[in-house]
Amino acid sequence: MQDKSKGWSGRFSEPVDALVKRYTASVAFDKRLAEFDIQGSLAHASMLAAQGIISKEDLAAIERGLAEILQEIRSGRFEWSIDLEDVHLNIEKRLTDKVGDAGKRLHTGRSRNDQVATDVRLWLRTAVDDILGLIRRLQLTLLDLAEQHADTVMPGYTHLQVAQPVTFGHHLMAYFEMLKRDAERLTDCRRRINRLPLGATALAGSSFPLDRESVARSLGFEGVCENSLDAVSDRDFAIEFTAAAALLMTHLSRLSEELILWSSPRFGFISIADRYCTGSSIMPQKKNPDVPELVRGKTGRINGHLVALLTLMKGQPLAYNKDNQEDKEPLFDTVDTLVDTLTLYADLMRGIQVNKAAMRQAVLEGFATATDLADYLVKKGLPFRDAHEAVARAVRHAEAKGCDLSDLSLEELRAFCALVDADVYGVLTPEGSLASRRHIGGTAPEQVRAAIARARKALGCD
Repeated sequence: MQDKSKGWSGRFSEPVDALVKRYTASVAFDKRLAEFDIQGSLAHASMLAAQGIISKEDLAAIERGLAEILQEIRSGRFEWSIDLEDVHLNIEKRLTDKVGDAGKRLHTGRSRNDQVATDVRLWLRTAVDDILGLIRRLQLTLLDLAEQHADTVMPGYTHLQVAQPVTFGHHLMAYFEMLKRDAERLTDCRRRINRLPLGATALAGSSFPLDRESVARSLGFEGVCENSLDAVSDRDFAIEFTAAAALLMTHLSRLSEELILWSSPRFGFISIADRYCTGSSIMPQKKNPDVPELVRGKTGRINGHLVALLTLMKGQPLAYNKDNQEDKEPLFDTVDTLVDTLTLYADLMRGIQVNKAAMRQAVLEGFATATDLADYLVKKGLPFRDAHEAVARAVRHAEAKGCDLSDLSLEELRAFCALVDADVYGVLTPEGSLASRRHIGGTAPEQVRAAIARARKALGCD
């Protein structure tokens, strides 16, 4: 017994096995493409009418029917059927029920292969635009916080050991730069997403006189996919987006790791707002940074989606294969995770409380101005390698005494190099160290403020 609702059942002599039906159906997750499917169908129908392939009466019926279906979907009244496999056949069946033969003519000159590729590109293009807006919002939050702390001294680390003094504002601006590159990558990726597959049909193009360029213009695409085989089988755009998303999440994961460390009592640099933390069921004193921890964890999830998509495509011959149905769930989840993470972090970073005293005290615990002392000796005429050796011995002496370099007497410092003079103490303070690094990209407060001003201008905020 045939099931004519499927649109392809004429070839078969028995119905699809019940388990196969469940196994192959995608409507449970691809129904989120519904509005984009309707958008693409309207543009396709308009082109078919303009080309004389369907009548103006058919076009009017299709437009009326799709408008009604769109309202049903938005109001939650649309009844999705697993028997109809996917979003496309569900909408087409409902349209045919409403407008009769006109609905059956809509699929002229297209296939579900080019239809789904178009829908996903339309959906992902919109998602990228939303994500770019969320990145900008987080960047603005970072700029505001960096501006508040352009003078706040903290230790910069290498190997998680105190290295040199920086400002908290300078540290935050490093993440601004990462996000700027993320936005650039997504903007570039959007250009390759924004190509129209529709009209490639199943794989070979169409014998109907389609005007693909007009459909591209009406849908806001920058052009058409110029090879029909590639148009229906390519998922580069999804992989490229997921790669950019994985890198963006990696940047947020690094920030998460620092927030987790900084909020621990061992550091005590910051406090995260209570609304982003949870307690312990057994230890009353606990305040756990759950959101940063989950961001760190969800980064692995997005990395997994990237590997899944690459693996999905690596062995596929041209053109379309059913394997490609598996592109949607990792892609959808990547977008959902990224949107939620960026939304949360824009507010989380705004609610951070900074313990300036703890940050400054940490600078004094690791001989952070040792490099400044070496630079001072070089400026006095000592070769750098000799200066490095002299300062290393001075650090060892201060460490044995349990004090900072700035606590050593002038006589003690001169014991390591006779070139030391009374002006040395100006470079041994954290503030002196910061002030000396006043070139572009340096951590001097004036340069941090200049970087913030450039960033605001780039974001169109000046």
